[in-house]
Amino acid sequence: MQKSYPIALVISILYLIVYVLLANLGTLFHFETASEPIGSISGWCERVSKSIFREPANALSNLAFMVSGLVMLRILTKDRQDSKNTFIGLNKLSVLYAGATIFLGPGSMLMHGTHTEWGGWADNLSMIMYIVFPWLYNIKEMRRWDSKRFLQVYFLIVVVYAIARWFFGGRLGIGLDLFGLSIGLWIISESLYRFWTPRFRWASGFVGFIVAAVFGITPVEIFTDLREYWWIILFWIPAIFSNQPPRIDRNYFPWFFLGMGSFLLAFAIWLQGQPNDPSWFTDIMCYPDSLLQPHAFWHLITAFSTWSFFLFFRTEKSQENN
Repeated sequence: MQKSYPIALVISILYLIVYVLLANLGTLFHFETASEPIGSISGWCERVSKSIFREPANALSNLAFMVSGLVMLRILTKDRQDSKNTFIGLNKLSVLYAGATIFLGPGSMLMHGTHTEWGGWADNLSMIMYIVFPWLYNIKEMRRWDSKRFLQVYFLIVVVYAIARWFFGGRLGIGLDLFGLSIGLWIISESLYRFWTPRFRWASGFVGFIVAAVFGITPVEIFTDLREYWWIILFWIPAIFSNQPPRIDRNYFPWFFLGMGSFLLAFAIWLQGQPNDPSWFTDIMCYPDSLLQPHAFWHLITAFSTWSFFLFFRTEKSQENN
C-alpha cells in the first residue's frame, strides 16, 4: 500500500507511452467509427484531426484527472497512517477513490483520442467507477459495512455494468442511465447522511425528484411516462440499506459546496457546443478549430470537483471525538 503513489505514477506514464506508440502504429484506430471522419466536426464540437488524438483538446484535457488522482495519492502517502479518517493515509478505500479519479483520464482520453466504440466503453466505465463510489461510501457507513463488504458490492456493480455496457450499450438494455442515476443517489444518500431520522429515511427518495428536475426532468414528465422513467424506484436504494445514522460528521463548507458548484458549472458547459444537440449557445461556444473547447473545460472543471470531494471526505471526524 505504501508504494501506491509510485506504482500509479509509473502506470500513468506507461499508459501515455503505450498510447503514443500504438497510435503512431495505427493500432488504436483499427476499429475507428466512420460516423465522424477526419476533417468533420465531432459531436463535442472539436474538429476531428488526423493526429494521434482525434480531438486534441478534448483528449489532452483529461490529463487533469490523472494529475488530480496522483496528487491525492502523494498526499495520502505523506499522511500519518494511523488515522481513523478513511481519507487520511493509505488504505483500500482512499487508494480506490484516487485510482478511480486517475482512470477518468485514460477512459475519456481513449474515447476522444481514438473515436472507437471500445474507447467509448472505457470512457463510460471510468465514469461509473468514479460516481458509484460516493453514494456507496455513504451507504457503507449507514449500513455499518466493513471495507471488505464495500469493495465486494462496488466491484460487483462495476463488473456487471462493464459487461452490460459492452453487450447492450449505454442504457444497458433496460433503459437505465447508471451515471445519471448515481448522481441522484449521491445527493439522496448525502441528504440522508446529513439529516438521518427514521422518518426522513423513507422520505429521502423524494430528493431524487429534485435532482432530476435540476437536470431537466420534471415530475410531470416522469409520471406521464413511467415506462420510460421506471428507474425512479431506485431512488429508495439508500433508504432500504441505510438503517442506522452515521457515526461520522463531515464539514460541508467549503469543499462539498465547491465540488457540487463546480460540477454543476461544468455540466452547464457540457451541455453547450454540441452540434448534434444544439442549444442557443452552440453558435457562441462551438469553434471547431479552437484549442479552447467547451468539453475540454468540462474535463478541467470536473477534475477540480474530484479534488474538492477528496478534501471534503478528509474533514470526517468520529462523533465520539466531538
